[in-house]
Amino acid sequence: MDLRQDALQILKETSRTFYIPISILPSGLQEAVASAYLCMRAIDEIEDHPELDNQTKAQLLRTISLTLQAGVDGFAVDAFSSGFSGYENTLAEVTLGIREWSILAPESIAPRIWDATAAMADRMAYWAEQNWQIKTESDLDRYTFGVAGAVGLLLSDLWAWYDSTETNRTQAIGFGRGLQAVNILRNHTEDLKRGVDFYPEGWTAANMHEYARRNLALADAYTKHLPPGPALDFCQIPLTLAHGTLDALANGKEKLSRTDVLALLKKFIDVNMKAS
Repeated sequence: MDLRQDALQILKETSRTFYIPISILPSGLQEAVASAYLCMRAIDEIEDHPELDNQTKAQLLRTISLTLQAGVDGFAVDAFSSGFSGYENTLAEVTLGIREWSILAPESIAPRIWDATAAMADRMAYWAEQNWQIKTESDLDRYTFGVAGAVGLLLSDLWAWYDSTETNRTQAIGFGRGLQAVNILRNHTEDLKRGVDFYPEGWTAANMHEYARRNLALADAYTKHLPPGPALDFCQIPLTLAHGTLDALANGKEKLSRTDVLALLKKFIDVNMKAS
């Protein structure tokens, strides 16, 4: 199995939201976006790992960041594995494969992905050491920028690299923040069980819903201004699912079921096929 096929298989196993939009991207851009997603999923799995203590998480994340910063024209076979020593049986498969994901993208854009992932790993390490204490809305903005808004900026860079698509960078941050806010709402009960609360002090679910909708409005504007092409095709799917999830949560459901997801995707595809 070649690296691209391996990446798509891991992607299919790890994300129902992003597998479809990445799988329909054209060659070159597909590898770049898949590389970015899998590298960031690799570090995300460390941040959320149920068995690792916060100090270990911070150490692993900073080691990955430093390794990525040392990249020149790729990475030696053992570049990351030494940093995982002792945790090979603990870390997720997608995390252990970060070297492969980092070299999946075309070399003309790969270093931008290394840079974004290294910066995100450092920010995640900081929040792990703080035990993700979100006291104010500004704290929430910092966290959602660090782990998601910055992804919106990276996507804007990937669109520009691929076909010179221009985007609004402030709206790009809102795109990432909005998706992350929906995730925070969806995972709130599970997060509380592990002693983490991403709601600012005094906030209720209603406050977080308002925060999510405010940022999804920026995401809608970001997507609305994209020209027809792969960037628009990609962004519409996770945004559709985010709105659907938020509506489901507002109506008392815990999350979208697989059936709900497929129904939303079918509706989206039907509408867009009629429009094209």
